[in-house]
Amino acid sequence: METVYTRIRTIAREIVSRFPAPDFYKEEADAIASSRKLMQQSRHISDLRTIVTKHLEDDFGHGLQHAVKVSLEAGSLALIEGQRMPLSDLTIARQVLLVQCAGLLHDIRRKKKNHAIKGAEFTKKLLQDFPLSSREVGDICLAIQNHEAFKNKIEIDSARGKLISDCLYDADKFRWGPDNFTDTLWEMVSFLNPPLKTFIAHYPKGMKGLERIKQTFRTQAGQRYGPQFIDIGLAIGEELYRVIREEFVQPPAGSY
Repeated sequence: METVYTRIRTIAREIVSRFPAPDFYKEEADAIASSRKLMQQSRHISDLRTIVTKHLEDDFGHGLQHAVKVSLEAGSLALIEGQRMPLSDLTIARQVLLVQCAGLLHDIRRKKKNHAIKGAEFTKKLLQDFPLSSREVGDICLAIQNHEAFKNKIEIDSARGKLISDCLYDADKFRWGPDNFTDTLWEMVSFLNPPLKTFIAHYPKGMKGLERIKQTFRTQAGQRYGPQFIDIGLAIGEELYRVIREEFVQPPAGSY
């Protein structure tokens, strides 16, 4: 049976379809394609994806689809930023591998309290069997600990470690744009199943959270493209909110 949230989700996705894609996807298409190619060619990423599929706690729209998208775009950012640093092609490719690992694993303990810390602890144990140095595993774990918004950021003393951390954060926060209204929000609703009245009451606060994220992007590319992701998300959210209030909120009895 179709629920009210199913209908609202359909409307939200239709609204999203009318907005242009963020510039990142056109202007950095080569980096995205290269990240995808490296991901597809890596046996380690393939093995890790299989493990993640078994262990990822899929809720709040942070399941495998989210993890893969973050992994892909974090790798793209690492390519862009690595060339700016500059690093050798071989070193950049290694950084892409590491940040893709972090992307796949960053929400592996999503349902746990302090999930970023718990995820880093799980990751440290898991990656012991992978051909990574202790420093590389440490960089991945620090990136996972650092991926939450509005939390104290752990300072990282190496340029390569900081690259992994910042690229993961920015790719994860790109999802606060249009993706929030195609998938993430509805996964949260499905999990929590709040009364519509509660959902509507909390909606403006959620929109303020989106606005706040605009100033938190960390890489140069993230700072360039991230605010547009959020602005598109805000425009979508505002239009959706108007529709919800007009079509799904019952007027008080006796009103005209």
